[in-house]
Amino acid sequence: MFISLFGAVESGVIYAIMALGVYLTFRVLDFPDLTVDGSFVTGAAVAAISIVNGIPPVIGTLFALLAGFIAGCITGLLHTKGKVNALLAGILMMTALYSINLRILGQPTLSMLNEMTVFKQLDSFWSAIGIDSALNGLLSLLGIDRLPSTWAIVIVMVVVTIVIKLVTDYYLKTEVGLALRAIGDNKKMIRSLSANTDNLTIVGVGISNALVALSGALIGQHGGFADVNMGIGMIVIGLASVIIGEALFGTKTIARATLAVIGGAIIYRIIVTLALRVEFLETGDMKLITAIIVIFALVGPRIYQVRKEKKRRLQKRQQLSAQTGGKYSA
Repeated sequence: MFISLFGAVESGVIYAIMALGVYLTFRVLDFPDLTVDGSFVTGAAVAAISIVNGIPPVIGTLFALLAGFIAGCITGLLHTKGKVNALLAGILMMTALYSINLRILGQPTLSMLNEMTVFKQLDSFWSAIGIDSALNGLLSLLGIDRLPSTWAIVIVMVVVTIVIKLVTDYYLKTEVGLALRAIGDNKKMIRSLSANTDNLTIVGVGISNALVALSGALIGQHGGFADVNMGIGMIVIGLASVIIGEALFGTKTIARATLAVIGGAIIYRIIVTLALRVEFLETGDMKLITAIIVIFALVGPRIYQVRKEKKRRLQKRQQLSAQTGGKYSA
């Protein structure tokens, strides 16, 4: 059980980067961007082909980030300059990226198991420090038998994800970031202030897909392969992370909202891991589990809010009835 939960947290932290990208478009820009399913694979494909061809893993990962940014900018251009509906622009780009990703990979699946990836480099460096033995020794004292082979990925990815979160928070508080947030709230108002909403939207969608592609590149290296179909349903996973995080942690400030997204991504992976341990569920049911989680995350808070409102009204009615000597009834 511990190893399963550890793996869920490990992958959840990487997926959190993708969830932050989805948050930028769906919550900040109010842009329903479906490019995510394609740009996620683009990141994995660019990183994989770069690594296989001898390019250092870190450079290949940066190339993946750039490729995602370009894909997002094209989606933004289709919507702003081409006047294509936002939803349709994302669908068109997602469809085009399937063929582009297949061209990049040269085959449906490209393995990186025998290649040096970012995580293999990290593991070789980490093993020399000796932190794993100390942490596993502490867990052994607590009675946990099956222990992770390395803590390098989860610890370093937590740090990387938090850094990305802090940079995102800072960016959204700058003049350009405030303009992006204003576009999501009231595009007509920000346009009346002579702001170039088209360019801001293009950059915002580009940054969003850059984060998505970065997550895809890291997930590909974590799993040891890039597959042309690995991005199917990523937008739903991203939305599930955002919705779960917002429901549990709230969104009063930008810093709290981005932290909620990261927490939501980790909790989502833990829920899926626990759900797959149920006997009658199989690995192929993962998409169904995701859909059910999203439905509960959407409907649950609304049901709770309705019940809370009914309870508040009932209490108010009882107070008025007590004040009027039982004459009040509504």
